[in-house]
Amino acid sequence: MRALRPCAAVIMSGNALYTDLSGYYDLMCADIDYAAQSHCVHRLQQLFGNGGKRHLDLACGTGPHVRHFLDAGYSSSGLDINQPMLDRAAQRCPEARFARQDMCDFQVDEPLDLITCFLYSIHYSASIERLKACIASAHGALAVGGVFCFNAVDKQRIDNASFVAHSVRHAEGQFRFSSGWYYRGEGEQQALRLRIERTLTEQTEVWHDEHPMVAVNFTELQSLLAPYFEVQVLEHDYQRLAPWDGSSGNALFACTKR
Repeated sequence: MRALRPCAAVIMSGNALYTDLSGYYDLMCADIDYAAQSHCVHRLQQLFGNGGKRHLDLACGTGPHVRHFLDAGYSSSGLDINQPMLDRAAQRCPEARFARQDMCDFQVDEPLDLITCFLYSIHYSASIERLKACIASAHGALAVGGVFCFNAVDKQRIDNASFVAHSVRHAEGQFRFSSGWYYRGEGEQQALRLRIERTLTEQTEVWHDEHPMVAVNFTELQSLLAPYFEVQVLEHDYQRLAPWDGSSGNALFACTKR
């Protein structure tokens, strides 16, 4: 991590935050219920899939979802473009296989039964063409009846003023993380805006980052998926399974290979 001036907001280009602060990734995600998310998708695989246990997590980060799928009896693996993340994932899940690959153009050794992409990471495709390639790659990697499951946000329902935040205490200080979507109202790109504050002995450092993400509405997304999958769109609720109400801005997609 490069040195920053205290109490200064520093704009870091591209995915620098993800790269330089990979050691803080688990703190950034400390409020996420990985167990509930993993169990929900396991249920979706049982309902809509082939019941198989060969699993791949796209954009797996440090591997918390992979850990839960392993514990549920899956033969689980993960891929990510960030090697420090994969190194941490391998420590967390030594029995899993991890590969540094692009989720928009990846290869597998054998057909899979379940492919997941959590935490809105499908949007890291960054463009419609790359999103199409990601969908095609997932379809090609699945066995018949396999499920591709991910969550997504509808560009037309983004509130640019809305954000989520949480705080966590760590040996290196008190951290506050916040994130929010931004869409300018046109085009195929939106942004994920991130902010981190760290306070230690009355000194506060602030990081800002903005990640370019692909922007789609759910009608467009379903059209991209339709040539490959039977698609179920569900409410973004990992505690219960319910059809998407047609108005909320985020949703779960469970896509079964024909």
